[in-house]
Amino acid sequence: MTEEIFECMRESKTVRNFRQDPITDESLAKLIEAACWAPSAGNLQPWFFYVVKNEKVKQRLAAVCTDQPQVAEAPVAIVVMADPAKSNEKYGERGAQLYCLQDTAAAAENLLLAAESMGLATCWVGSFDEPQVQKLVEAPPRLRAVAIICVGYSDQQISSPKERLRVAEVTKIIH
Repeated sequence: MTEEIFECMRESKTVRNFRQDPITDESLAKLIEAACWAPSAGNLQPWFFYVVKNEKVKQRLAAVCTDQPQVAEAPVAIVVMADPAKSNEKYGERGAQLYCLQDTAAAAENLLLAAESMGLATCWVGSFDEPQVQKLVEAPPRLRAVAIICVGYSDQQISSPKERLRVAEVTKIIH
């Protein structure tokens, strides 16, 4: 691994205050491409992305999120969806209940890291009324909302590096 990816992980921050500078379609396409390079069980790629730029839809999305005004304030909100049925076809209930969510979370993380590397700021929002989000983006019933990723340019002070538990605190090596 290169030091660049580690630096990207260390430097990434959750941002809740965004400038209103637009995000280009080219940049958004690169973010989604990065998300699509995530690993997935059986290479099923059980994800779908709704890229929301519409101000009214972002306002409605923010209204069904728990105290998350940045959903409306960010230039773009990306609703990351999982397709449990796709994973169920190959892996049964475990695929539908777990693998598709793991796969989709990996895709969301790729998107976050790509945004950081491109100088974009993000905020992962997980607290929302799932059926309402699904309805607002007009997703088919088979899809499940996993996250909303706010994307834009930061309009807040750069904070100190995030604190993390030491490796020894979260690791047990079994020989």
